[in-house]
Amino acid sequence: MSAARADAPVLDRIRVGSAPDSWGVWFPDDARQVPWRRFLDEVTEAGYDWIELGPYGYLPTDPAVLRDETARRGLGVSAGTVFTSLHHGPAVWDATWAQVSRVAALARATGAGHLVAIPSFWRDDRTAEELEPPELTATQWRHLAEGTERLARRVREEFGLMLVVHPHADTHLDTEEHVTRFLDATDSGLVSLCLDTGHYAYCGGDSVALIRTYGERIGYLHLKQVDPGVLADVRAKGTAFGPAVRQGVMCEPPRGVPALPPVLEAAQELGTALFAIVEQDMYPCPPERPLPIARRTRRFLRSCGA
Repeated sequence: MSAARADAPVLDRIRVGSAPDSWGVWFPDDARQVPWRRFLDEVTEAGYDWIELGPYGYLPTDPAVLRDETARRGLGVSAGTVFTSLHHGPAVWDATWAQVSRVAALARATGAGHLVAIPSFWRDDRTAEELEPPELTATQWRHLAEGTERLARRVREEFGLMLVVHPHADTHLDTEEHVTRFLDATDSGLVSLCLDTGHYAYCGGDSVALIRTYGERIGYLHLKQVDPGVLADVRAKGTAFGPAVRQGVMCEPPRGVPALPPVLEAAQELGTALFAIVEQDMYPCPPERPLPIARRTRRFLRSCGA
C-alpha cells in the first residue's frame, strides 16, 4: 500500500473501513453476490481494518461465529444498518423495532458503536414506480422527527449504540433542504447523521458545507463519489436509483464528485473520531471487480492522509 503524500494532512481522527456494498452486496442472499467469506477475505486483503454488517443475514448472525470470523482477519465492526418508515407514524413502530432490535443486538455483540438508519424509498429502486409522494406532509415530517428521536433514545438505552440517519437518494431525506429541515426538527443530543458524500452529491448537496454548518450533527461518514456525466443523464431522464447504479452513477474515487480530500479535512477539523466507510454502490457486479477497486481506493485514501 502506498504511503500518504508528504504534503497530505494527517487525518488521525478518521477511521477508514469498507462495507459489503462495495462488493456489490445489497441483499442477505443473492446468487449475483460474492459469498460472505470471500468478502471478508478480500476486504482484509484490500487493506481495511473496519467493516459494516451490510444487509442483515448476509454475514453470520450468530455473534460468536461472526466475532471469530472477523477477529481472525483483524477486522472490527463499525455499524449495522436498518431501514425505517418512521414518517408513517406510531402504526409502524412495532415492526420497526422488531427489525431494529435484532440488528442492534448483533451490532452490539460484535463491538460496533453505531446503527445506520436509512429511510424507506418513495419510489421503487428498480422500476421507478412511485410508491408514495416524494414530498412529506407536515404531519409526516412530525412523525419522522418524533419517531427518529424515539428510536435513537431506545437504541442508546437498550444497546448503547448511536443512531446515525443516512440521507439517501429516492427517499424523503435527500436534498439539502430536506436534510436541514430534519436536523432542525430533531434533538441534537439524540439524532446524528451518517453523511454519505455520494448520495448527498447525487441529490445536489455540498458535503463540506454541511460539515461546516452542522458539524456537531455529523456522527459517521460514508465515502462515495458520483460520475457527473452519468448523474446529468439520470436527472434528465428521472432514472430511479437502482438503474442509475447499474448505469455507473457511483464511481471509483477520485474519478467523481465530491472531491474527498476537502471532505476528510473538514471532518478531521471537527475534533472527534469518525468512521469513514467506503461504500461504492455496484449491485450487481462481476465477482472479480470489487477487489481491485477496493485496493486502489484504499491507496487513494492513504494518499489523502487517511
